[in-house]
Amino acid sequence: MPKRPNILFLMLDQQAASALSIYGGATARTPNIQSLADRGVVFDNAYTNFPVCAPSRASMMSGQLASRIACYDNAAEFCASVPTLAHYLRFLGYQTTLCGKMHFIGPDLLHGFEERLTPEIYSADFRTLPQWDGVDDDFATDAREALFRAGPVPRTVQMDYDEEVEFHARRKLYDLARSDDSRNFFLAVSFTHPHEPFLCRQEHWNRYSNDEIELPVVSAPEALDLDEHSRRIYRHYNLPAPGITDQHIRNARRAYYGSMSYVDDMIGRILKVLDETGLADDTVIFLTSDHGDMLGERGLWFKKVFFENSVRVPLLLCGPGFEPRRVGENVSLIDLLPTLVDIADPAGSFEPVRPFAGNSVIPLAAGSVGDWPDTVYSEMTCEGVIEPVMMVKRGAYKYIYSASAPPLLFDLNNDPHERENLSGQDQSATCEGELRALADCMWGDLTALRATIVTSQKTRLFVREALEMGTVNSWDDNPHTSMGGRYLRRGRSYNTWNYAGVDRLRGRHRPR
Repeated sequence: MPKRPNILFLMLDQQAASALSIYGGATARTPNIQSLADRGVVFDNAYTNFPVCAPSRASMMSGQLASRIACYDNAAEFCASVPTLAHYLRFLGYQTTLCGKMHFIGPDLLHGFEERLTPEIYSADFRTLPQWDGVDDDFATDAREALFRAGPVPRTVQMDYDEEVEFHARRKLYDLARSDDSRNFFLAVSFTHPHEPFLCRQEHWNRYSNDEIELPVVSAPEALDLDEHSRRIYRHYNLPAPGITDQHIRNARRAYYGSMSYVDDMIGRILKVLDETGLADDTVIFLTSDHGDMLGERGLWFKKVFFENSVRVPLLLCGPGFEPRRVGENVSLIDLLPTLVDIADPAGSFEPVRPFAGNSVIPLAAGSVGDWPDTVYSEMTCEGVIEPVMMVKRGAYKYIYSASAPPLLFDLNNDPHERENLSGQDQSATCEGELRALADCMWGDLTALRATIVTSQKTRLFVREALEMGTVNSWDDNPHTSMGGRYLRRGRSYNTWNYAGVDRLRGRHRPR
């Protein structure tokens, strides 16, 4: 790179890589994301390190696996003493701003950012705390409701939020352009779309026709020998669902694609401001997501599994110094912190206070593979499981295991839809042994880890119950501003909040 650039970091929520045209998706229309990819570096095999929102983001922000920083689930505190990419960039002379969702849990809702322009959309407390002692979670997304109610709608609370994010991001870019602050900027803009519910505006619904919405490739879970974890996730999401038809599935996918177009439009307007202010020439742009969405593949929806639609994410990088290129090596979100430090400290003189778990992807973006490990790790220790479930992917081989369930091994080159489990077969024994050795080296005794997590759950449950007694003080930012039901806070369930007012709006709305 000719000089140290500004950094615009664009983040989507629950964006399956496979649904984007840059990864071969044939239906969804996202021309602004496609434009970024056409002039930048596209990472074909980028993975989340935890296919759930808060732990994924904490892992990405810290450059550490979530289990190493005790971010076990969506109600685990992200400790303020953990250095983040915002701390590092701020230390290296960048002005750091967060606009949108980062799903921070705990009283620190900045984690190194100098300012944040919007509140968190979800509560920062311990509300969604899993308990592995047999208590059923009451906060899981209901897949049946999501499928039966999928379709167009004039407005949702998530649209309110993302348009607030867009407005503040565009205004911040104008402020940066006219500012006399000589520091480079790091601006993180994080949307909540295309995360479910499967609802979108009529104009985005109308960009697609029913006939062009494809059904899942692996669409008959009853015909498959489901693995133990998939069966558990079925129950967690209230599946299977009697009465779900192909049309319900098409409606959900069509609304998801509409949400993709919706957020792509917002990205386009932000990029337009970057251009018209003259900042584009000096700004590197990242785009990624925290995890994907199964979109009905294998009969599964949302995330919390290690199949490709859930765990593989988009990652692209463009701007001054980066030529169009596709990178096939495995990378993951924990590689972003060392990458950003590489950009902010091109001389390489800065020593991190704690070794990064990942590696800078700058050499890969320049076409140099070198000694890249080509190995990624991902974890599941949240609600929906009853013990740690882990994933290692090296090259084309993906290994999934836990302490008690039979392992899974897939060769994605020859089996991209993960239909054939190679675990236990003679021809794959060497590969499986090597991947298991990597896993054991990374995580060690999963039974001991489970005990640690259960202790954490019980401790946080006590703290949550104590804090709900007497005078209640919120950790959420902007506590003196009326939330007006816009953000998910205590006293409301996720499903109730998602659909608040939707039916009344639909009753008044007449499609044109």
